[in-house]
Amino acid sequence: MPKLQNPIQMAAIGAPHGIKGEVRVKTFTGDPLALGDYGPLFASDGRRFDIVDIRPAKNVVVVRFKQVTNRDQAEALNGEALFVDRAALPDDLEENEFYHTDLIGLDAVDPNGERLGKVIAFHDFGGGDIMEVALAGKRTVLVPFTSTAVPAVDLAAGRLTVDPVAAGMEGDEGDGPGMPPSGGSPSGFDAGQRPRGPRSAGGNR
Repeated sequence: MPKLQNPIQMAAIGAPHGIKGEVRVKTFTGDPLALGDYGPLFASDGRRFDIVDIRPAKNVVVVRFKQVTNRDQAEALNGEALFVDRAALPDDLEENEFYHTDLIGLDAVDPNGERLGKVIAFHDFGGGDIMEVALAGKRTVLVPFTSTAVPAVDLAAGRLTVDPVAAGMEGDEGDGPGMPPSGGSPSGFDAGQRPRGPRSAGGNR
C-alpha cells in the first residue's frame, strides 16, 4: 500500500463498543459524522479502514469498519490514529477558510513585511482558533486567528500577516507579548470577531 504523501490525522480510535467489532472514535472533523466523507482511513503503518456504518454517541461516534469484525480486533485498535492524505480533502473552501495543515509552516510577517516568525501549531481552548508562532530564540506567542489579528493569508507566497497590536503582541506588560493574561483569553482576542478558521476537518482545516 502506498505511503500517504501528506498524512492528515482525522480521528483516533477508542474503546470497543459491543461484541461485534464496533469502536468508539474521536473525530477531528467539524461534523463528526463527516468522517465517512473522506474515503478510506489509514493507520500510521498503512493499514486501511473502510467505514461501513457510523452513528453519534455523546462526544464520539461509534464506527463499524469493514476490516474489524470482532471485539478482540477492536480492542487491539484502542489508541490508533487514523489519517487521510491531504489530497483527499476538498479544496472548495469559502473565502477566509483554510486547512490548519496548509497554514502550519507559513512565515508570519508584520504589516510592513518584516518577518516575525513561523506558524507551528493551532489550538482551540474554547474561544476560537489560536495560532502559535515561533519567534527567534525559541520563544512562542499565541495569536487569535481572527481577521483583525491576521488580516491577510497568502498561501502562494508562503506567509501570513499578523497585526502585532490586534494580536496582543504589544503593550501587555507583565504577561509577556502575545501570551494569555492570567485567567483569560490571549491578549487582543475579541470573541465577537468571526474566526477565520474552517467549518470542518477540525484541527486540520
